[in-house]
Amino acid sequence: MTTQTATTITERDHKSLSGIGMLLVLLALLPAATVTLFALDGQRDPPFIVIYWLLVAFDIFMLTGLFSVSPNEARILQLFGDYVGTVKRPGLQWANPLYKKTRISQRVVSFESTKLKVNDKDGNPIEIAAIIVYRVTETALASFAVNDYTAFVRVQSEAALRSMATHYAYDGHDSEVSLRGNTDEVAQKLCAELAAKVAIAGVTISEARISHLAYAPEIAHAMLQRQQAAAVIAARQKIVEGAVGMVESALKALTQHGIVTLDEERKAQMVSNLLVVLCGDRGAQPIVNAGTFYS
Repeated sequence: MTTQTATTITERDHKSLSGIGMLLVLLALLPAATVTLFALDGQRDPPFIVIYWLLVAFDIFMLTGLFSVSPNEARILQLFGDYVGTVKRPGLQWANPLYKKTRISQRVVSFESTKLKVNDKDGNPIEIAAIIVYRVTETALASFAVNDYTAFVRVQSEAALRSMATHYAYDGHDSEVSLRGNTDEVAQKLCAELAAKVAIAGVTISEARISHLAYAPEIAHAMLQRQQAAAVIAARQKIVEGAVGMVESALKALTQHGIVTLDEERKAQMVSNLLVVLCGDRGAQPIVNAGTFYS
């Protein structure tokens, strides 16, 4: 057999024999050997006894070739260090007893990375963590390309998460993609970057999504104040826009229905009063004018 290397090795399906059939054959071998021994040599001569015990030892040795494979599991077969193939068919199987049979799981694995402290695109320190879902699809690469594929996936997950976090801001400006505002797009970016990193280990990434995102404690209070100020400004903007529209509608209605005729000075005063009432934080205190309109 030719020796495989970690860079060129590919998964090969090994055609193992049915374990049930081999078990029945091997279990029937001992009674058959015993009956044959007594039939051929009633006096039990030493040569026949030696042959009999050799058959027993051979039968026991062949029984060690039996092994079981669970669903979503594989067995890596090696002969003196050389990769022979992979058995994925579930059930009781039999292969050469000299083969080393290593179990490797192909079940879906999910874990949450540790909380990392990194700087976002704007240089703000943030805390971020992600949930990674993956499974082994190439058993040969997972076994021979890396030393420990589970540790490899964890390390590469943290590296991809750090790299991704530095390319986006915590909060976006205008239409800019941000970590907090575009979770789906950021998750797709993280999944694609991580999949490229772990492909060498025969691992496929099913999902990668941010599970924790927050400003670092040392700037969290300041950033909260900034967010509150931005929210207040945005709310004031909406209030002013609405107030201007209401004032415009009021002046237009007064003019159309001929309720009152105002000169420019009185219009300006009315607009000022309405804006104060509509945009103020507190309820307006009405003042009753007991005189004429102009005094």
